[in-house]
Amino acid sequence: MKPITVCNSCTRHLVDLCLRKSLLFRLFRMPLISGMRIMSCFHGINLDDYPVRTERCRGCIRFMKNALKEKSPAFARLNDWINPYFNRYRDHLVTEDAKARAKSLAAEFMEYECD
Repeated sequence: MKPITVCNSCTRHLVDLCLRKSLLFRLFRMPLISGMRIMSCFHGINLDDYPVRTERCRGCIRFMKNALKEKSPAFARLNDWINPYFNRYRDHLVTEDAKARAKSLAAEFMEYECD
């Protein structure tokens, strides 16, 4: 069994909000996700191998991103370079209340047992 991912903020919640607000966010994010999927295939990462706490967590890219950071020094460097820009853009699109809600969702989900 793969390690259990610890979440401090619900990425999926914030991304869903951003996708509804901005077409440009989708255009910025999709190539990044595609690149992560390609690198995951190359490194043999299968998201179905990771235990999830809720059905909402299933398919969250946090699992793929964490696994890639562990397995791929190239990905880790790219992430260190791109992630601050991504986070700044995401934070521009969501409110402080939305970020607080993402943190509370993550805390709530972390209380569940993994499947």
